[in-house]
Amino acid sequence: MAHTAMSGDGTTADDDPLQTAVWRLRSRACWVDAAALLTPATPRTSLQRASLLVERCLYTQAGWEDAEDALRTAEAMAHTDDERGAAACERGYLAYAATLFQVRDRADEARAALGRAAALIAPGAAGRALLDFRRGLIAENLTRSPQAARAAYRRAHAGATAHPDPLLLSATWRHLAGLALREGELTEARHGFAESLRIREELGYLVGTAPALVSLADTETEPEASRLREEARRLFRLLGGVPTWLAHRLAPPETDAATA
Repeated sequence: MAHTAMSGDGTTADDDPLQTAVWRLRSRACWVDAAALLTPATPRTSLQRASLLVERCLYTQAGWEDAEDALRTAEAMAHTDDERGAAACERGYLAYAATLFQVRDRADEARAALGRAAALIAPGAAGRALLDFRRGLIAENLTRSPQAARAAYRRAHAGATAHPDPLLLSATWRHLAGLALREGELTEARHGFAESLRIREELGYLVGTAPALVSLADTETEPEASRLREEARRLFRLLGGVPTWLAHRLAPPETDAATA
């Protein structure tokens, strides 16, 4: 499942107190509270608000109208190509999420919006890595083209390394590992999932840590696999059942056995 980084995530000493507060709320699944801090509205803050509320949709499958409203504001305030490209990237991501969770089929809108973003965001620009990652998500989960997804994730991985974006890097590690696991490359998958988990734990990105634990557990033997899943359950309960799509993966062992 896909999760995004945004600029100024509050994880370095250079970030201002506002961004640090936004990051802490975001990492604890408090997206609405984090978005409320971002006033007055500027092109940057309106885009960041939209990004937060779109991310909320991905983790909770709720808040779609709030995300749409925030995104329309960001699109209206965008003036430069970079700003318009970033807004189009968020538009594509929201449409992807709505399609993935079967809220509404917006696959064509998702592809068109990311296409617009590609025309606006210059190759080599910092925002290109996130765009490549999201194009990989569409290739993997909507188009069902693992080869195209892998190529896009690798471009995103390189971009997240060149323009240091650790949260995005954790996502590319995770999705490349998922493709490797699907192909039976267990060692490669375990390494990628471990790197993704390490980065999320170092950043304190709690809302993304439980999925990382579950993914790593899929590559481990007992008793380590059970230990990782139990830690994921603890975090899942701590955050009030978020991300919602992880619930079925965290069913107690006896439930798993009964439904196998």
